[in-house]
Order: sequence, then structure tokens, then C-alpha cells
Amino acid sequence: MPVTLARGDLAPDFELPDQDGALHRLADYAGQTVVLYFYPRDDTPGCTKQACSFRDDMSDISAEGAVVLGVSTDSAESHQQFRAKYELNFPLLVDTDAEVATRYGAWGEKTLYGRTSIGMTRATFVIGPDGTLIKVWKRAKAADHAQAVLKALRSGR
Repeated sequence: MPVTLARGDLAPDFELPDQDGALHRLADYAGQTVVLYFYPRDDTPGCTKQACSFRDDMSDISAEGAVVLGVSTDSAESHQQFRAKYELNFPLLVDTDAEVATRYGAWGEKTLYGRTSIGMTRATFVIGPDGTLIKVWKRAKAADHAQAVLKALRSGR
């Protein structure tokens, strides 16, 4: 049965390496707001728009006391290339076996161009300083998604 997380739920803990091998644990960010976003693939049109929207709005997101962490099943090497190519200013976490994505409900059935498959969905979770979910997007829009996240951060929901 798929996982369904909602506002007020405790965010599942995670421990994942980033593009350079540094480990990131949710517990490391206690007291901070975390924007944890899951995306299908590095360097694809929608994922690039989404990542660049976070990059471009990072100073405003940081001013709200939040950090951004991107997650996909791509390799560390792929993440390194993606970050360098688009000058991304936040870590990209490696979840090759989709274990964390599954715990967050971001791995599962999706439909693209009329074809159904199993894979990473474009989901975003804003995790409050106390570890509870403030906002959940189960199907985030790629373009200008950072603006929607920023609006949620500013409103507190």
C-alpha cells in the first residue's frame, strides 16, 4: 500500500549521501526548515526547470530559514554533472534504491504521455524545525515550483 504523508505528520528520517559523498540526515537539520524535493531524472527538461527555480530563489528561501535538498535515484556522478552544468547551489541526494522516496510516497505509479510506469514522482515536502510536515505537494509542477514553496514558507503552511 502506498505511503500517504500529510501536513502535521512526522517526516520519515533519512540518511543519504550527496553528490560528493557527504551524508545528510534529517536529524542534522533539527531546528531548521527543510525543503525535501524528489524529482525523476537529472538534466531532463522538467527537472532542470525545477532545479533552476530553486537555484534562482535560493536567497529568498534561505532568508526564510530553509534549506533545499533535491533527491533522485541518479548516481553521485550524474548529480555532480547536473549541479555543475546548471550551477545549482544546494545538495542533490542519491537514493539509488528509492528507499527514502518510497518512505515519503514519492516512488510509485505515474503516467507520462499516456503511458503508466513505476518511478520517481515530482513530490515536495516542507519539513518544519520540529520534524513535522508543514506542506506536501504530491505532484509538484516543475516550472516556478520554488515560488510556490516560498509562498508556503512565508505563510507558514
